[in-house]
Amino acid sequence: MLSLLPWPALVAFVLLGLAFVLVFIRLVRGPSLPDRVVALDMVAFLAVATIALWTLVTGVTAYLDAALVLALIAFLATVAFGRFIEETPVAPPADVPSAAPDPTRDP
Repeated sequence: MLSLLPWPALVAFVLLGLAFVLVFIRLVRGPSLPDRVVALDMVAFLAVATIALWTLVTGVTAYLDAALVLALIAFLATVAFGRFIEETPVAPPADVPSAAPDPTRDP
């Protein structure tokens, strides 16, 4: 019996590869830390999708355990990055004067 799985799987692998390239461009270019965190989360999601597709092609279900572990670790990393971004103080730009008076200067 001729299997119809290899052609769609090949197309899916090519599209996943293209998605990896685009996400890595976003990861490198940024421009901000939240953009990079989202890109890292997307890399993990694409890796899980690639592992799931490889499991479908090969029929070896042991890879699904690795995909599940990767998905859980990626989720925890995203939550940790979110907490880090939330708690990191943001300094005002240097060219914008502060609205609060400086208490060390005499009026």
